[in-house]
Amino acid sequence: MEVQAKAKWVRTSPRKVRLVAQGLRNLPVGEALTACQFMPRAAARDVAKVIRSAQANAENNFNLVRDDLVIKEIRVEAGPMLKRGQPRAMGRLFSIFKRTSHITAVIEDRPGAARRRPASLPRAPQAATRPAPSTPVPSRRGSRAAAATEAATTESDEVEEAPKPRRTRGEAVRADRAKPEKGKTSTQGKKKDDVKKDSKEKKGK
Repeated sequence: MEVQAKAKWVRTSPRKVRLVAQGLRNLPVGEALTACQFMPRAAARDVAKVIRSAQANAENNFNLVRDDLVIKEIRVEAGPMLKRGQPRAMGRLFSIFKRTSHITAVIEDRPGAARRRPASLPRAPQAATRPAPSTPVPSRRGSRAAAATEAATTESDEVEEAPKPRRTRGEAVRADRAKPEKGKTSTQGKKKDDVKKDSKEKKGK
């Protein structure tokens, strides 16, 4: 059974509406509405409104099942054209045509034609622990890992020396200043004392 809905004087050019309508033919109504929702075209809103109207007519007026409804045809006809003008230089007038369109959506019921997603099968119960293989075959990576672990155990048996505490830069500078320089410990002090005594004697005289 066919059910239709019309939308007249839609302020969109027929060419733009036909680009949307040509990809929705022979699709279930639910999938067509979903496609209109994700189409990057403004005319998809007007087409979706007409499809919803036809779906409501089929459900309320003829008691048809929603899941069995399929889009049979979407007709787009040119409506009356509004003529406007744009004034240009030297007294000229450039014409502007604001086109309209009439959209007609025809749907019908096809029991079992709608594509439904199959129900997922239940999974088989999985074992908690996997049985160990009877004869394990050592691989190259396994042999290398075993050799590395053996080497690590032998080296860890040796007694490691305690690391020496690190000194900061300030502590190192203080320690260097505290150390007396070679050959200048006693002689420098004596020379400085002699110079001080000579200067005092000169001042006294």
